[in-house]
Amino acid sequence: MNPILKRTLTGLAVGAAVIAAILLAPRCAFLPAVSLLIALAAAEYTALLSKKEPRLGVSALALAWLVGVAVIACGLWALAEIAMRHGNVMLLYVVAIVKFSDVGGFAFGLASAKLMDGGNHKLCPTVSPGKSWEGLFGSVVLSCAVSFAFMPATHFAFGKALAFGLVAAALGTAGDLVESKFKRWVGVKDSSTLKITNGMGGVLDMLDSLVIAPAVLLLMT
Repeated sequence: MNPILKRTLTGLAVGAAVIAAILLAPRCAFLPAVSLLIALAAAEYTALLSKKEPRLGVSALALAWLVGVAVIACGLWALAEIAMRHGNVMLLYVVAIVKFSDVGGFAFGLASAKLMDGGNHKLCPTVSPGKSWEGLFGSVVLSCAVSFAFMPATHFAFGKALAFGLVAAALGTAGDLVESKFKRWVGVKDSSTLKITNGMGGVLDMLDSLVIAPAVLLLMT
């Protein structure tokens, strides 16, 4: 199967499952679910860190592990906190504007690369060769569009909905770049150490944009 088609179909299936889980789950289920995600992401981060060559000293390795796991835990914990404070729909809203930012970046970047002479304008080629300014534009457009679509449920004014869309796109992209930098540092292409995804990379590849954004969005609600 074509890798892009495989990734798209897998993403649609995972997205449908996530939407159903968020809307139907009782609030008491969010902390255990997020704890499981933290454990999986931390395990994958640990496995990737072990690949770092040349080997780090014990103190540097311990510091890198503590900082990475703390960032993962705090970012994902914010998802459960949003659900506990503001309900299932608000959690779905936050996940939607962040992940649709990913979709917009991927779709716009792919389309513009084929349509433009000379390809895309690279956003940060030394960190992530696939990221482009055109993709960032797509991230902003789709994230803001989804944020506006949720206005009847969030009761946000236009300005606040716009701000959330912009923040989600910016921080989601930042999360992608941070993970890309980490993968380059440890010398891997994707984070699929645990082999539990199908065509979408690893756990960290799926969660990288969600690690940074919710913590900030939580403060804005």
